[in-house]
Amino acid sequence: MGSDFNLNEFLLKAHKAHASDVHFREGKAPSLRVDGKILRTAMTPLDEEDFENILATVARKDILESIRMSNNIDFTYEIHNLSRYRVNFCKDLGMPKLTMRVIPYNIPTLEDLSLPLYLGELTKFNNGIILVTGPTGSGKSTTLAALVDLINKEQQKHIITIEDPVEFLYTDRKSLVTQRGLGTDTETFTSGIKYALRQDPDVILVGEIRDRETLEAAIEASETGHLVLSTMHTNSCIQTLNRILGFFEDKSSSLIVQRVINTLRATVSQKLLPKVNGGLAAAVEILTVTPSIADYLSKNNFEDVYLLMQKSKFPNLTTMNTSIYSLLKHGLITQETAVEYSDNKNEIEQMIRGIYHGAKNMTDDNII
Repeated sequence: MGSDFNLNEFLLKAHKAHASDVHFREGKAPSLRVDGKILRTAMTPLDEEDFENILATVARKDILESIRMSNNIDFTYEIHNLSRYRVNFCKDLGMPKLTMRVIPYNIPTLEDLSLPLYLGELTKFNNGIILVTGPTGSGKSTTLAALVDLINKEQQKHIITIEDPVEFLYTDRKSLVTQRGLGTDTETFTSGIKYALRQDPDVILVGEIRDRETLEAAIEASETGHLVLSTMHTNSCIQTLNRILGFFEDKSSSLIVQRVINTLRATVSQKLLPKVNGGLAAAVEILTVTPSIADYLSKNNFEDVYLLMQKSKFPNLTTMNTSIYSLLKHGLITQETAVEYSDNKNEIEQMIRGIYHGAKNMTDDNII
């Protein structure tokens, strides 16, 4: 392609196409993700000069030096008055590759995202851990940002974010917001939480809980009177519980498990499903740790936890299939999409048959 390729012009076109991600790889044409699907452009493949120019545009000198020494690095890039981007550099069969995720300037609200308004109630906890989970690209960071900004608008708190890298930028409203990036402002999530506790926080956002050390630090922070918000890469609330408790398998201490149960306030799992007329719709599973749920968890009885979620008619307990069913019932997605994105296909198929055969056990009380 040569030196004719202009990154910022391409990103402007991607923005107009409502792309959520853009992909650049030496030797291949750029690609976009739009409405959850990868679209390959008909452009000439990027050559070495093109890729070097892209790197020179998006990366500071210190980042370029890190790229030369690493096969993986995350950082951010910004085009003024257009968007911010989370950038990942990696290697693909030895060839350099960049993936750029769009981070809007304006932080969306729960209403903007068509998320259950009940999620706003979770921000009223004064302590404990709230986890937003889902696969890559499911909107976890955006949901967390909406929750943090809701606190920022409504409560007089000190919010500290620890991210890799810093994504959404907050403007102080009723709250004071301090944002710290890994590698620039703190070394690890664990050390970031440790030092955050000395900085008079009320709320701590941890970009991701990846290991036991980070989880233990989050538990300690919540036990000392702080609300901790974070993400995990799990596909359901029950899977999240299994992952959390799995961190402590080598410590068969019931005390550790009880600390987890005592501090966990809620897990929220979400997926983005393609809508009938374009765009994406969020399906959301919510597990709020009520006394009944805590009792089942202490007995490691996850099956009954799911049964409670299935039977619930309240927004604090709802399954992914109930949410998917709601999207289908309101005409936002197709039957095929509902079945494809469900992790319990037999159950969703039974619910779908109920839609068309007048099942009485599914009422509007179940709708998110």
